Amino acid sequence: MFGIGSTELIVILIVALIVIGPAKLPEMAKSLGKALGEFRRVSTDVKRTIEMEAEQSEQKEKTAQAKKELFPETVAKAPVEPEAAAAQAPDQPAGQSAEEPAVQPSQGEKDKA
Repeated sequence: MFGIGSTELIVILIVALIVIGPAKLPEMAKSLGKALGEFRRVSTDVKRTIEMEAEQSEQKEKTAQAKKELFPETVAKAPVEPEAAAAQAPDQPAGQSAEEPAVQPSQGEKDKA
């Protein structure tokens, strides 16, 4: 248990019997047993949750690795939105749509910069 032998446990029980008294000792033992049981349930639940989160993380990593190995061309390319790709004219730089003309700075604006 906690490195307590049988003789130490007997001494602790005798001292508890003397200090608490024979009338309250069963109630104290019962409440102590309930508290220890609740502690075990909570610790088991926390342990299970941590293990489940670690397993999910490993599964996500394995899934990402499998996608990378199976579909290297789709992982390497950044996903392009269909509306942005359709709206962009081939002769215009990236980031400008076909409706927005390229604005060239005037000579005075070039000098200021």
